[in-house]
Amino acid sequence: MGIRGGVAGNVVPGECVVTVNYRFAPDRSPDEAEEHLRDVFVGFDITVTDSAAGARPGLQHPAAQAFAAAIGGTPRAKFGWTDVALFSALGVPAVNYGPGDPHVAHTAGEWVSAAQLSECEEHLHAWLTTT
Repeated sequence: MGIRGGVAGNVVPGECVVTVNYRFAPDRSPDEAEEHLRDVFVGFDITVTDSAAGARPGLQHPAAQAFAAAIGGTPRAKFGWTDVALFSALGVPAVNYGPGDPHVAHTAGEWVSAAQLSECEEHLHAWLTTT
């Protein structure tokens, strides 16, 4: 998000540009998301600079089911875009998996313990050697 415009604080700006980062659920296509933005900002010029479809849940695919069974735990939604969406758009089964706390991912406080790395490696090894 951001707002910019003008060249100085004491000058009436010639333009005002508002940047909106609209994140939408995977049940909405990029075209539907853009249509929603145009409805919300009716009367304003809109330029979409980037858009990507979400990754629909793919746990019904046998490869994803085998992976989930091998690593254990309970699959849960991943909030935020990842490259899995690109695979999903191509019909390729994919999942996000890795160590760490997603609540601190990509922050200054992000960290992963050696034990989490080892556990992740063990799970991946178990899956790769049983399928």
